[in-house]
Amino acid sequence: MRSPAAAVAWQFRRRHRWGLIALIGYLFVLAMIKLVILERGQRVELDDESFAFLVAVPLTATLLYFLAMFSFGLSGDLAARQSIYPARMFTLPVTTDALVGWPMLYGSVAMAILWFGTRLLALWPSDVDVPVIWPALLAASLLAWTQALTWMPYPMPGLRVIITVLWLAMIDAVVMVALNYKARELVMLAILVPHVPLAYFVARFAISRARRGDVPDWRRMFTRVGKTAARDPFRSAARAQTWFEWRLYGRSLPWWVAILLPFELVLLYPFRQTPELIFEVLLFVLFTPPFMAAFVAARVSDSYSVNSFLGTRPLTDASLIAAKLKAMMWSTLAAWMLVLVATPLALRFSGAAPVVIERAHRLVEVVGMPRAIAIALLVLIALMASTWKQLVQSLYIGMSGREWVVKASVFVGLTLLAVVLPLAVWISRSRHAMAVLWNNFALIAAVLVCVKLSAAVWIAMRLHDKRLLSDRTLVIGAVCWDVAVFALYGLLVWIVPLVLIGNHVLALVAILEVPLARLAAAPLALAWNRHR
Repeated sequence: MRSPAAAVAWQFRRRHRWGLIALIGYLFVLAMIKLVILERGQRVELDDESFAFLVAVPLTATLLYFLAMFSFGLSGDLAARQSIYPARMFTLPVTTDALVGWPMLYGSVAMAILWFGTRLLALWPSDVDVPVIWPALLAASLLAWTQALTWMPYPMPGLRVIITVLWLAMIDAVVMVALNYKARELVMLAILVPHVPLAYFVARFAISRARRGDVPDWRRMFTRVGKTAARDPFRSAARAQTWFEWRLYGRSLPWWVAILLPFELVLLYPFRQTPELIFEVLLFVLFTPPFMAAFVAARVSDSYSVNSFLGTRPLTDASLIAAKLKAMMWSTLAAWMLVLVATPLALRFSGAAPVVIERAHRLVEVVGMPRAIAIALLVLIALMASTWKQLVQSLYIGMSGREWVVKASVFVGLTLLAVVLPLAVWISRSRHAMAVLWNNFALIAAVLVCVKLSAAVWIAMRLHDKRLLSDRTLVIGAVCWDVAVFALYGLLVWIVPLVLIGNHVLALVAILEVPLARLAAAPLALAWNRHR
């Protein structure tokens, strides 16, 4: 590399080129849509819901991706005491200022491009006065503080997440108060300008400590606890592997959910008088764990790369997969425990709880208390299962050991997010599209079921031919899957009236919802990586 700037830029370009391509594609789609509308001379009339799905959600998702990307959060352990800044970069023949300055500069420029591109190309409601500069500066300051606080070594595990969440939440609260009092743009700039240089000096101090290996340790204060834990070794290699998987990447999803939840739930305060926006915020909160779970594959791939010691562990393929499944299960439960505890508290203190309670009473009046409880539990279980399914997908993608597969999965996820949300809004607004979708829903579901079952049969045949799983294991797995499908089908038949959807359609939905092919593909992916 000719310069430190080129070396750092190469790191981001090599590891996140698909995410950057997705951003360029998103801005291109916005430009084409706006160009078509301006050419036709149409007036832009967007309600809050359409604006949220077309602009706010993709913008926020991309901003969160940039936070994780430029802080190296996708390749580090947020719960560890050590800095998550890649240790391999500490050995580069460059100064500490270069290691700190160039990632922060590239991140700030990316945030500015994201905001100015969205402001210029996106469709905004005609009655909204869109600010010019300060949102870009706010995004840059949030990124700069995220970089500084996550690159800092800490004396206790988990302390990084607590400090980062509290500090970023405080900045967000100050901005929300200023917006509530209708502060002018110059006032917002005065509030935000000092943050970026101050964060730079904090980040420089953090990297200088991490680069010389100065990691404070307060664990000596708990030596008695440590000695007690040392007397209880792992009873088996499988338990040791489960602990290793949890420490390696299982904590990533709960920590990221803990960082993002305050920024999402704080939006309930300014929107507490608008029921539609309250439920949009809650919808965004509920889809945060599944969305973030899709990016765990980028972290999992590090532990199952070609150069890892995966193949030398004294465990069978089944034991390795079981350990990962247990770690993913605990990761899902921990992430959703945070959501289920934080959301009611946010509704209570923001004053938005009466709106949600009133809508819940309406649901009880329409369907009755037992069915209302069943619907709520079914939605919760479906979201948790979706989170787990995303982690399972990360399982076989990460176990493949192919970096291009991992990066391609992230790119496909971002692309689907940018395409599916606007398409869903368009379908919901078009009566003809809704009618066509409703009339052909059974056919679409049947095709998807055929694809899913065909993939499962092919995977089962490969597992049998390669002797990766015994015949008994395959039969037991098939029986358990059938039981889960019939249980879900029975619940759907009890909840959904037959006048709306036929039983055969509910059966197709149950087959599609219970995971099969993704879970069965894990042994194949592991064998592909471990025995090559």
